[in-house]
Amino acid sequence: MTLAARPKAATTAERRERARGRGGRGAGRPPGEPRRIGWLYALPALLVYAAFLIWPLLHGAYFSLFEWDGLSPGTWTGLSNYSKALSDPTLRGAFLHALVLVVFYAVVPCCIAFVLVAAMSRSKIRGLTFFRTVLFLPQVVAMVAVAVAWQWIYSPGGPINDVLRWLHGLGLPDWSRGWLGDFTWALPAVGLIGTWVQIGLAMVLFMAGVQKIPRELYEAARIDGAGPVREFLAVTLPGLRRELAVALTLTTIAAMRNFDLIYLATSGGPGDATKVPAYEVYNRTFNTGEVGLASAIGIIIAVLIFTFTVLIGRFVEGRDR
Repeated sequence: MTLAARPKAATTAERRERARGRGGRGAGRPPGEPRRIGWLYALPALLVYAAFLIWPLLHGAYFSLFEWDGLSPGTWTGLSNYSKALSDPTLRGAFLHALVLVVFYAVVPCCIAFVLVAAMSRSKIRGLTFFRTVLFLPQVVAMVAVAVAWQWIYSPGGPINDVLRWLHGLGLPDWSRGWLGDFTWALPAVGLIGTWVQIGLAMVLFMAGVQKIPRELYEAARIDGAGPVREFLAVTLPGLRRELAVALTLTTIAAMRNFDLIYLATSGGPGDATKVPAYEVYNRTFNTGEVGLASAIGIIIAVLIFTFTVLIGRFVEGRDR
């Protein structure tokens, strides 16, 4: 018995010695491949990212330091293009219009999506998949088709003005007008198009988030006598903080980069009523030959988008704490 036990004890001791011997070389290292191998896996994606995003951004920042028309040799002007972008009344108005569109593209769609999701979380609705598909459909429709369709809807002979004229026949004031040609209402009209496009995205994100909220929380809230508003504030809203951050980030970026809808629907008009920074980048580059100024506007847009993204992320992180 003793002789038979000795090899086992020795084997155990040898294993411990070998483990201690390896401690100096590999102790504390996590299992798996070394960190440098992970960077090699990510290197192709990083190269593509740098080639198609980082390098053009740096190149645009370099152009923004010159007064250049895109053809003749440029003249070094330093930060004068940025000063002009922030002091020119037309360009300041364009950035203000972009902030207005952030409300229509981000805040309003998220509020409407919250109301729809809160109603759906309290009761089962038949045809929910079809409903979500219809709301998400504007996200996959080409913006050219969206702009053309809404130009007809807003036109003097379009359905909106037909309804308003019918209401005027019933004794209400005549609210019909050429919406996209009105200096006061053109920007809100474009903003409502953005609201229609972005509601589906926000709702799909919120619906996915609601599905991960435990149903027991809703049942407990109802047992405690919580009504729809209290249930939303106590259960649904806290459970959708991360989805809200994603929705606000994506819709805010869409608002700040909005070009195609403005270009197709109003071309920045009437006057300067719907000009936005992304449209001014195109306008200053191809129409007025101010490539350096257009590059400066593009860099400012990138900085604003980054700032909005960080602020939204910090807001959610603060709420989690």
